[in-house]
Amino acid sequence: MFKSGFVAVIGRSNVGKSTFLNKVIGEKISIISNKPQTTRNRIQMIYTDNDMQVIFLDTPGIQMPKNKLGEYMLKISKESLSDVDLVTYIVDTSTTIGPIESEIIKDLRKIKTPIILLINKIDTANDEIIEEVVKMYEELDLFKKIIPISALEGTNLDKYFETINELLPEGPMYFPDDMITDQPERQIVSEIIREKALINLDDELPHGITVTIEKMKDRPNKNIMDISATIIVEKKSHKGMVIGKGGKMIKKIGMAARNDIERLLDTRVNLQLWVKIDEDWRSKDSKLRNFGFK
Repeated sequence: MFKSGFVAVIGRSNVGKSTFLNKVIGEKISIISNKPQTTRNRIQMIYTDNDMQVIFLDTPGIQMPKNKLGEYMLKISKESLSDVDLVTYIVDTSTTIGPIESEIIKDLRKIKTPIILLINKIDTANDEIIEEVVKMYEELDLFKKIIPISALEGTNLDKYFETINELLPEGPMYFPDDMITDQPERQIVSEIIREKALINLDDELPHGITVTIEKMKDRPNKNIMDISATIIVEKKSHKGMVIGKGGKMIKKIGMAARNDIERLLDTRVNLQLWVKIDEDWRSKDSKLRNFGFK
């Protein structure tokens, strides 16, 4: 009996959703940084084994929106709760339920979909704290299963998959068994570049950055791909920060991005980065559409 279904993965920013999914899939599809709202779109990631196929929906971290982009991201996260077979809610080992978690729990109480709770980052907490957190969430009487995990180390992911197999319905294979994401290569490449900018730049800047791919083309008769990308920023001062003194920062971002892109595409890459100012793009509906937030 083959099982299949769609699983929404939700949680507030920085609880480790993307780290978890990259570990589950075994490839780096979702970008990771310590900045809030790293994931901006809903990304489908596909896990297939002999018994089941699970289509995970990686969603933006939930937090209160401050602009049109934030509103879009919150809408995407909440919409992911409908029309799925399971919901996976990820929290960390905090011993109190904060205001954002309270809002998420309020939304979860409105749905009839089975919910699995994953308590992530147990590698950073002792057994007493983990037990306290488990008990705190058990008292909510909301979850089909509560599983403490470490996404970083892969701890208890086998228990998670056993639970998914128990709860998923019988169904077809929706995607080929060697497919791991619905994201086109251009989108993954742009996100890798944005990740390297997030990691290397100051906190005030990353939220105002997006990346567009202008060219992505194989060179004839050579194992090399030419990629040209533009980093979009909101202010003139931000452009200077991305470029850096003597071009050092943009070179650093480009070198780090190229290494990951070459592993992804299994080819040498000639990466050219440009920086462009588009003032206050996160608050303009037309700009959001142009940059792929639809």
